[in-house]
Amino acid sequence: MKLSRAMKRGFIGAALLSFLLITIGLITSYFGSRYQVRLVYSTYVNLLVVLGLQVFMGNARITNLSHSAFMGIGAYAAAICVTPQNIKALSLPSAPWGLNAFSIDPISSALIAIAITGTVALLVGLLIVRLSGIGATIVSLAFLVIIHTLFLYRTDIFKGNQAFFGIPQVFNLTSVVILAAIIVFAVRIFRESKVGVALRATADDEIGALSMGVDMYRLRLIAWVFSGMLLAVAGIAYAYFLGTISARPFYFNHVFLTLAMLIFGGMSTITGAVLGTFLISLGLEMVRWLETGPIVLGIDLPEVLGLSGIALGAVIVFTMALRPSGIMGETEIEDLILKK
Repeated sequence: MKLSRAMKRGFIGAALLSFLLITIGLITSYFGSRYQVRLVYSTYVNLLVVLGLQVFMGNARITNLSHSAFMGIGAYAAAICVTPQNIKALSLPSAPWGLNAFSIDPISSALIAIAITGTVALLVGLLIVRLSGIGATIVSLAFLVIIHTLFLYRTDIFKGNQAFFGIPQVFNLTSVVILAAIIVFAVRIFRESKVGVALRATADDEIGALSMGVDMYRLRLIAWVFSGMLLAVAGIAYAYFLGTISARPFYFNHVFLTLAMLIFGGMSTITGAVLGTFLISLGLEMVRWLETGPIVLGIDLPEVLGLSGIALGAVIVFTMALRPSGIMGETEIEDLILKK
C-alpha cells in the first residue's frame, strides 16, 4: 500500500519527536536524581494525557473537560485487577461483586482497564458526538463530576480520598518513555489518516462536510473512543509507577493543567502537545520554587502561596488572547526541518 505524502511526513515527524523523548528519558535516567526522575516521569504521564486529549480536541475542535475522568477509570480498573488479593482483603474488605477475591497479571489488568474505559467512552460518546460547542463541553464536564463523585463516595470500591495502596510498581521511567514514543506514532498516524483528515474537515466546515456525505458523528465517535483508551493508558502508567492512587488527582486541577499544556503548545499539532507539556511542566516547577520564598541573588523573596495556580490561569488567558492557535499553530516539527 502506497503511503500518502502527508503520512510519510507524519512518520518523519513522529520519529523526530520520539527521538527527542527517548533522549530526554536517557539523560534523566543516567544523570538525574531520584526527585528529577519522578518529575520527568510525571511529565511523561501528563504527555500521554495531552496526546490523548489532542486526538479528539485537536481534530474535532470540541473542548473536552472529562479527560481526567477517563484517566481515573483506567487507573482504578487496572489497580483493582492487579493488586494482590491479600492486600485487597485489607483495603477493600466490603468490595462488591468479588472485586477483592482475585488478582491477575499487570498486562492482562491493563488490557481489561483499557477495554472498560473504551466501553465507557463509547457509551458517553454516543451522546457527546451529537453535540457541538458549549453543549458538548458542558456534558463532558458533567461526566467528570459524576465519575469523581463515584470515586469519592463508593469507598467500598475506590476508597475516595484515602489511598488505594498495594498496586505493584511495574513501571519505571524507561517504560513510560517507550510508551510515549509509541503513542506519539499512534496519534500522528491517526491525525494523517483518512479519519483524521475528514474529522478536521468537518470541524472547519460542518455543513459542507455533511453535504458531501461525510459521516461526522461516526468520525467523532472513533476519535472520542480512541482518546478515552489513550487516557486509560495514561492512568495505568500513573498507577503502575506510584503504587497508590486516590480520587483527588483525577479532577479539576489536573483537567486545567493538561488543558493548559495542550492550549499553550497548540492543539492542532502533535508537536504542540509535546512542546506545551514540557514547557508548562518545567515552568510550573520553577513557579513552585518561587512560591516557597527562596533567596535569589541575595534577595529574600516573600512566600506566595497559590502562585502556580495564578500562573497556570495566566497561561491559558494570554495564550487564548494573543495566540489562540498556540505556540506551534499548524506547524509540525518536520515542517521546521524539511522543505515544503
